[in-house]
Parts: sequence; structure tokens; C-alpha cells
Amino acid sequence: MTKVRSSALAAGLFVFALGSGTAQAQGVTKTTILIGQSGPLSGANKEFGEDIRDGALAYFSKINAAGGVNGRKIQLITVDDANDAKRSGENGRVLIEERRVLALFGYASATLSLPAFPFVEKHGVPFVAPFTGAQPMQSFRRHVYMMRASYADELEKIVEFYASTGMKKFSVIHYDDAVGKENLAVVQAALGKRGLKPVSIGTLKRNQTDLGGAVADVVKAAPDVVIGTTLYRTTADFIKQTKKAGSGAQFANTSFVGASALASELGAQGTGVVVAQVVPPYARLSIPVVKEYQAAIEKQLGKKDFSFTSLEAYICAKVLAEGIRRAGATPTRESLLKALDSIRNYDVGGYVVDFSSTNHNGSKFVELTAISKGGRFAY
Repeated sequence: MTKVRSSALAAGLFVFALGSGTAQAQGVTKTTILIGQSGPLSGANKEFGEDIRDGALAYFSKINAAGGVNGRKIQLITVDDANDAKRSGENGRVLIEERRVLALFGYASATLSLPAFPFVEKHGVPFVAPFTGAQPMQSFRRHVYMMRASYADELEKIVEFYASTGMKKFSVIHYDDAVGKENLAVVQAALGKRGLKPVSIGTLKRNQTDLGGAVADVVKAAPDVVIGTTLYRTTADFIKQTKKAGSGAQFANTSFVGASALASELGAQGTGVVVAQVVPPYARLSIPVVKEYQAAIEKQLGKKDFSFTSLEAYICAKVLAEGIRRAGATPTRESLLKALDSIRNYDVGGYVVDFSSTNHNGSKFVELTAISKGGRFAY
């Protein structure tokens, strides 16, 4: 039996009775709406998965306390995939075919999202807000709704920033998978537009711990900037080892890295490391959705544990709930798809999402941040 995460029972958000028959054919009962999520709640990247889950729960708790959506409370079922694509695929099948959720939400990467697609397409399930900007996910798919800028948008911003300061020597580290290779191609294209090419390329396996070869290549190439497209644990280990080996390079990363987790892993060595962000700063209380998020996440967790990732999840959950509201008194998968298509220039409070029947890429917002002292972020 698939193990289901149940840490939020106290919030009254989870109903775990596999095979109980409480959920109707499309995840909607008289009192509840089931939403499914697969994420890394164990293993090397569990902090990232927990942030996504907690940000979504913060919003769903808030809206449920106010009576839910059209009289129904949203219940998020989160299943651990340990950052393993095979497990995420099976989790998708269980959530759709056994738990019969209305929609899938908030998968932690393209690699974890893609294995669920056959079940999504077979059953016509809305797949909302996968946490990735990978190019393969940006291509239009009827059932998939992206709420963040692409990695191409982020990488262009990073290259543009450093190139404008006169830096010309760039190294790249990426995963040896389809998404990682796509990210490498994007960096190469961005550099090529400026008459440049990488001085070294580090190709790494997911969960690889021996980084010696890639570190040695960077030290030998002596780049001005190392652009990372890997997750926080790999990235943090690489930065630590490269600095220890004597490199004076600056480091810049896509939002995929998990900014807060990276800052925590690096500690004092993180100062000056740049991370692209696809949501506003989580400390900028002048932005209405940020102020709303901070109050909700503190209530959800019992502490002021803020991050870009949980803010993004909060925003995405808010947009999903708006789609459910527009889907009618008794939402179905098809009516939710049509409702999401109707979300045009929707302002969640300082962040705008824009979908249509031909565009499912909801935002192109990108801002560069740098880790400062104490693991905070400067903008």
C-alpha cells in the first residue's frame, strides 16, 4: 500500500481511508474536495517537498476555516515519492485511479511530474502548478497549468545580469537527464547570443555525492561565474568543495535549487550566492499576498518559517481554489479545466496569473536575489 503523508491531521485537512469509498468519481463529496500531490517528503530533498506541501496547506487551512469553497473543504492528500520518478508515477496512478482526486497539484519537479502524465491524460485530470520551469513543461498541454516563469526566462536573466557587468567566463553544472540537458542548452544559447560559450560543463547524476571531477574542471577553467541548475544539496556541496579548492567564482542558480534550503545548507559560505526567484520576496510585507501568506504560514506551522518555495505554493493553492470556485456548485475535472482557462490577469495580491484556452503558462515573473548574512536575501 502506498504510504500517505498524514502530518497535518490536526488541521483537519486530511481524510485517509484508502478504499473507503468516501470520495466520489472525481474527488468531490457533499462536504469535501480531494486534491492529490506527490512530493519528496523523505530523502535528500525533503525540505523542498515539505515547503511545497506546507505552503499549500497554509492557504487551504485559511480558506477551509472560512467555510471552504462553495461549502466544501479542500483536502490535500500528499504522498511521498522520495524524489524518485518511478515512485511519483505510481503515486499519480494511485491518486487518480484509487483516491479519485479532482486534480493533481504541486509536484516538485519536471522529472517527478512527467511520469504522472499518462494517467492525467487518460482520465482528463487537471495538473496544476508543477514546481518547475523546464522547457518540456512549457509546451502547451490541455491538462497542465504552469504558474511560474520558465528556466529559460531565469537563465536569460542570470546571463544578462553578469554579462552586463563585463563577465565573460561562465561554467555550468546540470543534471544528466532530459531537463538538465535542456537547461544546459538554454545557457549555451543565452551565452551564444553574446558571442560566448561555457568554459567548463559539469554533468552530474541526481543524488551524486562524488563531485570531484566537476569541481576540478571548474577550478582549472577559472570562470567568473558558475551557473547551477541542480537542487540545493548537490549545489551546496559543489559550492563548498569548489571554494575549498580555491575557486573565486561567483555562483548563480535557478529557482529550482530551493533558495531557503540552499541558504541553510551553505551557512556562512552562502553570502553572495545568487538565486533567481519566480515569486516576490517573502519578506516584503508591502505586497498584499506576502502579508497574507506570512500570517497563514505562521498559523499553519506555529512559527515564522518563511521561504520562497512555500510562498509560491501558497499563491498556487490560492489560484487553484479560485479555479474550483469558478468551476461551479459541483465541480468536475472538465469544469475545473474550463474554469482555469477563464483565469485572465488574476491578481492574487501583487502577483498576476494569466491563463487562457491556448496559454497555460501563467507568469513570466523573475527577480534575482542574493543570499546575505544570516541566510537572508537581498534584492
